[in-house]
Amino acid sequence: MATSLSRLGRLAFRRRGVMLLLWLLIFGGVGFAASSAPLPPADTFSMPGTESQKAFDLLTKKFPDASADGASARVVVRAPEGQKITDRGQRAEVRRLVAELKASSPRVVGATDPYQTPAVAISKDGTTAYTVVTYKVPAMEVGDKAHDALDAAVEKAGRAGLTVEAGGDAVKLDQTMGGTGEKIGILVSAVVLVLTFGSMIAAGMPLITALIGVGIGISGITALGSTLGLSGTTSTLAMMIGLAVGIDYALFIVSRYRAERVEGRNPEEAAGRAVGTAGSAVVFAGLTVIVALAGLAVVHIPMLTKMGLAAAGTVAVAVLVAITLVPALLGFAPVKVMARRNRLQYAVKPLSARRQRKAAKRATDPAKSARPNLGTRWASYVLRHPVAVLLIGVVGLGTVAVPAASLELGLPGEGSMSTKTTQRRAYDMLSESFGPGFNGPLMVTVQANGARAAGDKVGEALRKTDGVVSVSPAAANRADDTAILNVVPTTGPTDEKTEELVRELRSTAGDLEPRTASQILVTGQTAMFIDFSQTLDDALLPYLGLVVGLAFLLLMVVFRSLLVPLKAALGFLLSVTAALGAVVAVFQWGWLAEVVGVEQTGPIMSTMPIFMIGVVFGLAMDYEVFLVSRMRESHVHGARPAEAVVDGFRHGGRVVAAAAVIMMSVFSGFIVEDNDFIKMIGFALAIAVLFDAFIVRMALVPALLALLGRSAWWLPKWLDRILPRVDVEGETLDQHPAPTPHSPQARVLIN
Repeated sequence: MATSLSRLGRLAFRRRGVMLLLWLLIFGGVGFAASSAPLPPADTFSMPGTESQKAFDLLTKKFPDASADGASARVVVRAPEGQKITDRGQRAEVRRLVAELKASSPRVVGATDPYQTPAVAISKDGTTAYTVVTYKVPAMEVGDKAHDALDAAVEKAGRAGLTVEAGGDAVKLDQTMGGTGEKIGILVSAVVLVLTFGSMIAAGMPLITALIGVGIGISGITALGSTLGLSGTTSTLAMMIGLAVGIDYALFIVSRYRAERVEGRNPEEAAGRAVGTAGSAVVFAGLTVIVALAGLAVVHIPMLTKMGLAAAGTVAVAVLVAITLVPALLGFAPVKVMARRNRLQYAVKPLSARRQRKAAKRATDPAKSARPNLGTRWASYVLRHPVAVLLIGVVGLGTVAVPAASLELGLPGEGSMSTKTTQRRAYDMLSESFGPGFNGPLMVTVQANGARAAGDKVGEALRKTDGVVSVSPAAANRADDTAILNVVPTTGPTDEKTEELVRELRSTAGDLEPRTASQILVTGQTAMFIDFSQTLDDALLPYLGLVVGLAFLLLMVVFRSLLVPLKAALGFLLSVTAALGAVVAVFQWGWLAEVVGVEQTGPIMSTMPIFMIGVVFGLAMDYEVFLVSRMRESHVHGARPAEAVVDGFRHGGRVVAAAAVIMMSVFSGFIVEDNDFIKMIGFALAIAVLFDAFIVRMALVPALLALLGRSAWWLPKWLDRILPRVDVEGETLDQHPAPTPHSPQARVLIN
C-alpha cells in the first residue's frame, strides 16, 4: 500500500496543476448539480417492523384523508384571571381568532371551533380552550407567510386580553442551524494550525482542502436528495464529521512532508513518502470511521441509515482529497510550507556566506537537534510511571462515567423546549388545564368486521386500565372495517408510567384480539417514541459488536498485533462511557448547564448513545492509527519497545494533540447553536475527543505499551501467515535511503 500511495503522491506533486483543476471541476460540477436539483424532501420518520409503524401504515391505507401528512398547529387560549373562556365576551374573541386562523393562509384547510366540542376542547374549569389549525402541506412547506399570519393572529388575540400560545409542527421553530458553529470551529482550527506549523501557508492547506471536501460531500447530498430521499437534516452529521476529519487528515500529511524535508529528501520524494506513510494511516483511519458510520444501517431506522451513509461518503471524499489534492498543493509551495525559521535551508538561490553559516549552524547544532520536545518528555515520564498514570487515568474516567448509570433516554418534544418558546408555554397550559397526558395521547386501531362496534368493546376494556383518563368513542372508516380510538393517559409523554401503560395496553389488546377483532394496534407519537427507543436499545449491542469487530480486524492487519487492537477497543469503551456520563451530568442533571447554554434539562436524546458509539469510535481509531503507527514504524525499523513509544510521541505527539484540539474546536463550535440536538451532540463529541485523545491515547496507551513491552506486538505465526500484508510503515520505501541532510547550498525546486 505504501508504495502505491507513494507513487500517487509523487504523481499528484508533479501534475499538481492537473490535479488541482480536476478537483476544482469536481467541486464546481457537484455544486452546480446541487443548485439545480429539486428541493430535498421533508423529514420523514419511519421504523419498519414496529407496532407503531404498522398502525401508521394501516391508517394511511384505511383513512387516506385523516392520515395526510399536512402540518397542524394547536392554539391554546386562556381567559383573563377571574373570567371563563365560555363568557360571552371571551367566546366572541375566541371565535374571531378561529375565523382569522382559517383565513390566515391559502394553505390552511380549517380550524376547529372549541365551542362545538366543549367536552373535548374546553377544560373542566372553563378557563382554557384550544383550536386545531390544519394545513394542506407538510411542516417543511408551510412557508414564512403562513407562519407570519399565524403569529399575527395569535398576537392580535393576545392584545384583546387573552393568553394565547401555539404548538405543533406548523409553528415556526426558531431552533435552526445558523452556521455560527462552523465559523467558530474553522477560526479556532486556523489558530491551532498556525501555532502548530509556524506557517500561514501550511496552516491554510488543511483548511482549504477540508472545505473543498466538505463542500463536495454536502453538495453531493443535496444533489441526490430528491433521488435518494435525503432530507435537509441528513447533511448535519456529514458536515460535522467531514470538517473535522478533513482538517486532521491533511494536517497529518503536511506534517509528515515537513518531517521528510527536514531529513533531507527533495520535495517530490518527501511528498511521495508523506502520502505513502501518513497517507496509509489516513486510509485506514478513514476506513474505521466509514465502517462506524455505515454500520448505523444495522439499526434499521431509515433516517439514521441515511445520515450515517451520507457522513461516510463525506469522509471517503476527505480521504481522497488528503492523498491527492494535499500533495498537489504541496507542489505549489514546497518551501513556503516549511516553518519560516527553517526556510533558509531550502532556498533555491545560493545563499550569502552569512546566511550559509546561519543555516548550517541551525541544521547541525547538536544541542537543538537532540533537544527533546514536549512529546518525548511526556512519553519518558509515562514510561517511568506507567502504573500510576494507568490508575489515575482509569479511575478519573471511571468517576466521570458514574452519571451514565442514571441515563434516561427520550426524544425531544415541546415539553423539553425552553420555557421562552410559545410551543413550551402552550404545552404547559394544556398540561395544567387538561392533564399531563393530554399532550401525549395514544391511538388504538381496531380491525374487524363491524369495526365501530368492535372498537367500542375494546374501548370499554381499555377504560378499566390503571393510568387511563379517558377513551374516545370509536370512529370507523366508510367500509367499517377499521376504527380509531384515542386514549388519554394520566401521565405525560416522557413519564416512565406512560411507557408502562403502553405495554399494558398492548398486552390487553393481545388478549382481546381473538374474540373481539382481527388486529388491535397501539400507536400515536408517544408510542412511536417508545418503540424508537426500544429499537435503538435492541440494536445497540449488535451495532457495537459489528463496529468494534470490523475495526479490530482492520487494526490487527495494520499493526500485526492482537493486544494493540484490543487495548484500542477497551480504551474507546472507557472514553465513550465517560463522555456519556458528562452528557448526563450537564443535559440531564443540569451541572454547568448555564455555561453550556442549556435552558431546559431532561432526558438524553435516544439517538445519542448509538451516535456517540459510531462517531467517537471512528475518531478514536484515528488517533490510535496516527500515534501508534509511528511507534510501529520505529519498532519495525529495530527500535526497542520503550524507544518506539518515545519515537512515536516525538514525531506524532504534537500533531495528534493539534488534531484533537482542532476536532474539539469544530465540535465545540456547534454548542452555540440554538438547536438542542446539535448542541448536545456537539458537546458530546467534543468532550469525547478530549477524553479519548488526551487521556486514553496520550496517557493510557503509552502506559500499557510500557507494561506490555515486546508482547504488545505479538501475533501468532499462523495468524501472521493468514492476514494480508499492507505496508503502512513504509518498509518498501526504505529501499531508497534518504540523502544526507540538507546543506545550506542545496538547491531545490520551488514555486
